[in-house]
Amino acid sequence: MDVFEAILRRRDVRNEFSGEVIDEARLERLLRAAHSAPSVGNTQPWDFVVVQDRRNLARFAEHVAQCREDFANSLPQDRRETFNPIVVEGIESSRTGVVVTYDPTRGGGHVLGRHTIDETGHLSVALAIQNLWLAATAEGVGVGWVSFYQEAFLRELVGVPDRDHIVAWLCVGPVTHLQTVPDLERFGWRDRRPLSEAVHRERFADFGVSEDR
Repeated sequence: MDVFEAILRRRDVRNEFSGEVIDEARLERLLRAAHSAPSVGNTQPWDFVVVQDRRNLARFAEHVAQCREDFANSLPQDRRETFNPIVVEGIESSRTGVVVTYDPTRGGGHVLGRHTIDETGHLSVALAIQNLWLAATAEGVGVGWVSFYQEAFLRELVGVPDRDHIVAWLCVGPVTHLQTVPDLERFGWRDRRPLSEAVHRERFADFGVSEDR
């Protein structure tokens, strides 16, 4: 598929993992795509920790389940009812996790392009994740971004050095299919904004404050 089709077909996968382990050849292609992303000052500030040990996957899944429950309990009743059917992780069914980190020291103290906007380092890592995600879609592989975790727990689980920031745990694995409509839209959590509301010409135009619960 071309890049536009991959963009439109990409989904945050939860329920659709087949339970198979991704083969090494495809996993390497996805990681190579991620590693080919542009980065501020060509620092390539990312690292990827591949997690496939079932014990580690189970430990992380248990931790995420508790964090999910804590979030559900923080919601108003109507939003909790909307949230309850939404699955937020496919950690064990994907059979592979990729922990993506950011090293702010990579490139030394004088990074070209990061002098005035420090967050370009984190944005570089986000570009690597997007590369991996689109390549995965083209390969028939699903990706799910898990963000229900305490950073200290994950840092200890996979041994991330103190200097590095944890950006994401990505569930990566073969899928039975990809949903045509994203889960958060299908379950009524939030619809996609129309492009006309996001595009501004010359100056930022205020379209009004949207309801956000």
